[in-house]
Amino acid sequence: MILGLIATGCKDKVKPVSERIAKAWTAESVKHGATVVYTRGGSGNIEAAYSGFRLTLTNSNGTKTATLVDVDGKTFTGNWDLEGDTKLVLSNLTPPPTGSGGKIEFTISGLEDAKVVLTRITASPKTGGTINEYTLTNP
Repeated sequence: MILGLIATGCKDKVKPVSERIAKAWTAESVKHGATVVYTRGGSGNIEAAYSGFRLTLTNSNGTKTATLVDVDGKTFTGNWDLEGDTKLVLSNLTPPPTGSGGKIEFTISGLEDAKVVLTRITASPKTGGTINEYTLTNP
């Protein structure tokens, strides 16, 4: 009985999503719809510019700041928040990305310590109206 309590008490607690996602993320692979357009280190990438894609999420004293460097090299800054543990919302982005009204939402379909998979909820005008999936890593 005591051995069971000791084993149970020693398990690592999983940090909340809000702590685990607050990092600088870079693209490992990107899909536009069903088409893989970028794989880090891959030759023949359709969208090689994703090598510069970066999503930085910080949380300093409750202020959640987002910086997105998109595929075209443009930088957008704003805020981020979670809706539950499965939806990431970037808001108040300036300048507002085309057709976004300053807001981009993603479904979080996977999250590990050094990897997150995000799927954009709305189509991206920048990529021809596709729903994009981003597999991002840190570092």
